[in-house]
This record gives sequence, C-alpha cells and structure tokens, in this order.
Amino acid sequence: MSGGVDSAVAAARAVEAGHEVTGIHLALSRNPASHRTGARGCCTIEDANDARRAADVIGIPFYVWDLSERFHDDVVEDFRSEYAAGRTPNPCLRCNEKIKFAAVLDRALALGYDAVATGHYASVRQGPAGPELHRAVDAAKDQSYVLGVLTQEQVAHSLFPLGDSVKADVRAEAARRGLLVADKPDSHDICFVADGDTAGWLHDRLGSSAGSFVDESGAVVGSHDGAFAFTVGQRRGLRLGTPAPDGQPRFVLDIEPVSGTVTVGPREALAIDGLTGIRPRWCGAAPARLECTVQLRAHGAEHRAVVHVDGDSVTVDLLDPASGIAPGQAAVVYDGTRVVGSCTIASTHRTSRS
Repeated sequence: MSGGVDSAVAAARAVEAGHEVTGIHLALSRNPASHRTGARGCCTIEDANDARRAADVIGIPFYVWDLSERFHDDVVEDFRSEYAAGRTPNPCLRCNEKIKFAAVLDRALALGYDAVATGHYASVRQGPAGPELHRAVDAAKDQSYVLGVLTQEQVAHSLFPLGDSVKADVRAEAARRGLLVADKPDSHDICFVADGDTAGWLHDRLGSSAGSFVDESGAVVGSHDGAFAFTVGQRRGLRLGTPAPDGQPRFVLDIEPVSGTVTVGPREALAIDGLTGIRPRWCGAAPARLECTVQLRAHGAEHRAVVHVDGDSVTVDLLDPASGIAPGQAAVVYDGTRVVGSCTIASTHRTSRS
C-alpha cells in the first residue's frame, strides 16, 4: 500500500474477494520527506500515514517494511551507474524486478502468504501453459510494461485487482468506500528524485565532467558539463553554441560516456528499425522466433516486430520503425495482450537515410 488510491482500492477488493489481507507499506527512502509535493514521489511520511488510514478504513492489519537499504543498492545505485555508462534505465521496472516482486514476495511467501496484490493496472489469466500476464482493460493506465520483468512463477503469486477497471471508476469507488485518498494525485515521477530534477540529481552524485556536442560529421557544435544529463531523443536543454545549417532543431542521437561526447542531429536520424537486447526475462518458456509486438517505453506505442532469441541474446526486427530509443530502456514483448517477456536494450540499429 503506497498511500495512493490504486493500492487502497486493490486492498479493499482483495478483502471483498474473500482473501485474508495484510497491508504493507514499503519504506524505501533512507531519509523520507515529511510531505509530498503534488505528484512527486511516493515514499514520504505523509504517504505512509495515508496508507495506514486506508488500512484502518478497510479493516486490515498494517505494517511498514523497511527495504531502504536494498532499494538503494538495487534501484538507486543501478539508476546512477546506468546513467554514468550512457544508458537510460527505467527504475520502475528495476523496482518491480528487485523489490516488489522479489524481496517483498519472497518475504511474504516465507511468512505463509499466498500472493502479493498491488494496485498496478494489469491482469493475470490462466493459460494453457500456466498463469499469464496480460494488459489491463484501461489502455491509458495499463502498466504491464513495467511488469514485463516478472517470471511466470512470480505472476503465479501476484494479484492485480484493478486490471478490469478504468481509473475514473477506481476513484469513484474509493470515495464510496470512504477512503480519503480518493482524490489524491497520481505519483508519476521517479520516487527518489522528489523534485523532478533528474539532471541535477545525477550532477550531485556524478559531478561535472566536461564534454562536447558534435554533429554527425564529428564537428564540435557545443559543450556540456556532463553527458549523463542527456538521453537519446532529447531536444530541450542542449544549449548548442552552433545552430544547424538548416535552422531545424537538433536531437541527441548518441552518448559516449568515456569521452563525454554527445552526438546531435536531425529528428529523422533518430529512426531505428531494429535492436539487440540482453538480460531477457520470460513469463513462461522463451520463444525462439516470434511474430509479435514490442513496447519500448512506458505508455509508448506498440510496434509490430519479429523477435529472435538465442540464449541470453535477443534480436528485434521492427516492422514499424521507432524513434528516440536509448540503450538501457526495456523492450517488452507482447503476443496480443499477453506479456511474453522483456529484455534490456543494448544497442539500436538506425534506418538508412538517403
């Protein structure tokens, strides 16, 4: 129970479904702030109190589990080191993989519980080869992408009571149940970057490291004090010293962390038609070849693709080109609405341009 409306309603529905439910709030910050700022973060003392009040209204036991050390090691440090290496990680996937459906689920099973229920918008269905993870009914809120790191064994011990609901109905239900979080804003920022300034957060931890902006020909067109502050596809905040000859905006095309070189160019140079992936995680048996769709960012579009798997290496041929995709992001593979699995993008292949 994060202290938000979704997990509160999920807990209430689990009780109504006949389960014996215990509310758990995860203390993930070493030094939690007292209050939220709008929709920033989800780990303040105020959030813990909101979760406790919701548990009281629902009538279930409530505990706080301190996983701040593991969260720091597995999520925060991973985020920092990935940016330092020129990649763009998704900390929500890492949190689901390492914390919510690993550390929490392992502890819950050890204590005799059957499953972990969360307020994620996704659904579990029984398929011919076992439990399957599927997209939620509400496409605008679907969170199956950030759950694409779950194994079939983890899915078998997961409940997503909101999978068949739309957000407006969840808020209305919360109000009917007397839950004070019914109108609480959704949390949509990186929880450990409470002010939303990711570049500033990284600068504080990685320091300044001067480098150059170059165009596709290698000509220097500007300077910066840290390549980690940029990501592939970024347009704003580049502050280039030399304008493009055609006067058009330029975007980050590539980041080389060792030299600190950031390559910029036109929007069309961002187009890719393939990628390679590492560290695959499959919700069931790994496919050898699959005609499917892939999603390359949270709430991003689906792209028709052909996926080839060879051990721990994944090759994705995109039938629908994508744009602005960075190494470090996740590629989540779908067969219809079913999540087949995911991999971390190691490299991308650009569409040739005339």
